[in-house]
Amino acid sequence: MDVLDFSSIEQAAQFRLLQSQLRDRWHAIDVLDNSDYDILVIPSLSLDQRELQKIQGFLHYEERLLFSLIRMQNPRTRVIYVTSQPLPQIAIDYYLQLLPRIPFSHARDRLVLFSTYDASPTALTQKILNRPRLLERIRASLRTDKTYMICYNSTPLERELSVQLSVPLLALDPDLLYWGTKSGSRQIFGESGVPYPDGSELHKNTQDLAAAAAELWERQPNLQRMVVKLNEGFSGEGNALLDLRPIQDKSPGSASHNERVAAIHESFGDLKYEAKGETWDNFSSRIPELGAIVEAFIEGEYKTSPSVQGRITPTGEVEILSTHDQILGGPSGQIYLGCRFPADESYRLRLQQLGLKIGQNLAQKGALERFGVDFIAVRQEDIAGVAQWDIQAIEINLRKGGTTHPLMTLKFLTNGRYDLSTGLFYSQHGCQKYYVATDNLQKDRYKGLLPNDLMDIIAEQRLHFDTSTETGTVFHLMGCLSEFGKVGLTSIGNSPQQAQEIYNRVVKVLDEETKPISNTLIEQGEAEKAIVSSK
Repeated sequence: MDVLDFSSIEQAAQFRLLQSQLRDRWHAIDVLDNSDYDILVIPSLSLDQRELQKIQGFLHYEERLLFSLIRMQNPRTRVIYVTSQPLPQIAIDYYLQLLPRIPFSHARDRLVLFSTYDASPTALTQKILNRPRLLERIRASLRTDKTYMICYNSTPLERELSVQLSVPLLALDPDLLYWGTKSGSRQIFGESGVPYPDGSELHKNTQDLAAAAAELWERQPNLQRMVVKLNEGFSGEGNALLDLRPIQDKSPGSASHNERVAAIHESFGDLKYEAKGETWDNFSSRIPELGAIVEAFIEGEYKTSPSVQGRITPTGEVEILSTHDQILGGPSGQIYLGCRFPADESYRLRLQQLGLKIGQNLAQKGALERFGVDFIAVRQEDIAGVAQWDIQAIEINLRKGGTTHPLMTLKFLTNGRYDLSTGLFYSQHGCQKYYVATDNLQKDRYKGLLPNDLMDIIAEQRLHFDTSTETGTVFHLMGCLSEFGKVGLTSIGNSPQQAQEIYNRVVKVLDEETKPISNTLIEQGEAEKAIVSSK
């Protein structure tokens, strides 16, 4: 065994020892009001960087874990937050002002910020590891016996950082990452007895992938479309749609298997990609590296894309945290744009049951912390005309997904609870809470808005979250606005309709505030003409 292998094995052993400390600390960590802990937040998107390049402003997604600052409503909690680039001070102030009954200065003294001052397309955790002096300053800021680390997703990089800092990581052991891939998800679904679409195993070249697609078509001769998925993707950007209708002359019963494989392989050049600007040359170049699967595309006149979120505690318990109906976009509706909480009442409790099965399977494999499962639900009618939902699992996310920060923001702001019997969330005062959230409110007209401009608009138009009514909007991704015209928000209401109305008003106000100057001058001129004519 060489030195490198020994070092890797030793690091894994040290990491498991650190994680074992979480079992003893878990109760104190999980109690929001009494824990005396330092939380080291590493919001690194430690994903395939070439895939991340498909997301506009992905570097600013490090801001999504700023909801963690709300934990400082506990006056003994400290947060150490590390980012690639310095965070806008006004964004920090914005979150600290949300803390109920906590003086701003007291909270600010308990927040320690670090930055690598590096905007390169490299995972934040790698940037930290590349800077030993920064690493030492972070270590010096921690009470190591009272610190745990959280991250967006856990990889060998986060494991190495955890070991170097001697801080336990409240996240998945990277050795288990396979179960969050497309192929790993399908295996979990099969083992758990959860319905999922027909599809293939993992393949590392296009010829084998075409053969698997032909076999899928032969199993389902009426299939119209398939989804080709890179084994690792983000927000659906690694998906592409294969339309079988143009090659119906090669369908089962009309051509030989080999002819079908050849036709499909040729059709790969005509894939419809979810990511803007994607090409077959680039997409196919990722297959030998990441692997890919094919899967039957679920057709349906009325279908939704719900999801369930849960967590596995260090003591091995599986908890269901929420359900959502996802808001999807892209050419074939596979890109995550946002969500509505909770999922439709006709299937939310069933989602909980399916999520629990999957979570228990993951727990048996040693998984820890957050998991989310995406589904496709198609409404059908039985013989008696009664509506039924055909629900099939699509993929597992073993990370903090796009539904994590809105839910945690709601939880921390209201000190409320999720009720498993109804699938609803109740504030501390017993009021039902709902929200609409997005990471992708994006328009060209918003470009050039600074975070300070957004704060001015929020204040003048009273768009902020009102702690007295526990309704309103919480913003994030403010750093994305100026360059990309993109911002994230969570609009919270006491009914689904109110949450949507609050969200719609935010969009309307931002549209009005960024109206082109020429249009504004024209409107002013018309108004002046109207005044003159009335005289």
